[in-house]
Amino acid sequence: MFSLVLFAQANGAAATLPGMGAPGQSADPPYLRIAAELRERIASGELRPGQKVPSTRRITQEWGVAMATATKVLAVLRREGLVRAVPGVGTVVHRPDEAPEAEPGPAPARATGPGARGARRGGRRREAEPALNRERVVRTAVAIADAQGSGALSMRGIATELGVSTMALYRHVAGKDELVELMADAVFGDVELPAHAPADWRGRLEESARLQWALYRRHPWLAKVMSFTRPLLSRNAIALMEWSLEPVRDLGLTAEELLHVSVTVSGYVRGVAVNLEDEAEAEQDTGLTNDEWLETREGRMGELLASGHYPVYERVFAQQDFDFSLDSMFTFGLARMLDGLGVFLERR
Repeated sequence: MFSLVLFAQANGAAATLPGMGAPGQSADPPYLRIAAELRERIASGELRPGQKVPSTRRITQEWGVAMATATKVLAVLRREGLVRAVPGVGTVVHRPDEAPEAEPGPAPARATGPGARGARRGGRRREAEPALNRERVVRTAVAIADAQGSGALSMRGIATELGVSTMALYRHVAGKDELVELMADAVFGDVELPAHAPADWRGRLEESARLQWALYRRHPWLAKVMSFTRPLLSRNAIALMEWSLEPVRDLGLTAEELLHVSVTVSGYVRGVAVNLEDEAEAEQDTGLTNDEWLETREGRMGELLASGHYPVYERVFAQQDFDFSLDSMFTFGLARMLDGLGVFLERR
């Protein structure tokens, strides 16, 4: 398919960041300097309320820093109430008329004395344990991935968002691998099956594919974490696959064929959906929708087609009023794939 991603060039290494002191002089960490620059742009009105601020990916490109540093930058601005994460959009400048994002409350008072642990250890206040649980960790991780992409997902970034130490997260999840598995299970659990499910094999598989496509649309990061060779052990994902195969299992297929039918349909949906996050990030980074970006390439495409070497594409681009999008690709390909499965099942 056409490349939908327009990459910006990095502006140099961290050593050339504005405001960095000369060698041997003390200087603030890079994430604080970058946060100060963005804070100034917000204060001056260059970045207005509701407008998107640079994504973590854009920060890594423009300032030449690591993803972890870029994540810290946005975390600092969120803690200051200057920006907020909006799922499906990205991080935007906070509007004055909006209620500030909820911050974790202070830790409850703890008893002191013999046998009791103090409220402080090593000079740091301990996190309010009752306020933090696995569900909150997982849902916070999902919100970060929805708003900023899978590249912004890190244990440190989640801890910063929650206002706790990174080690506090490990009391609830073993690590990032388990967290991602829990995230996938959580969002698959949000899928609502239709009250009146199609009873025929084709209708059921098509409905299942559309439910999965809608899920990937809501969570563009999900497609890249799914795998069909080393699948995530998600009860909710397995339940959806079980539901989709109910009319198929009575068609006399072998266990091997049944599994391949399931993976073929789900794998097709995922194969198209892996482009969703790239497209969303490209739109955030460039400020251009897919159609707007393609318009900027019309001149170059016209030069290529004028050579006469590409008659098929010349015919395609001569017609301007057709729909070509990830949604149209998904719909067209799904119908053709189900046509093929129909031929296979008739022969069986």
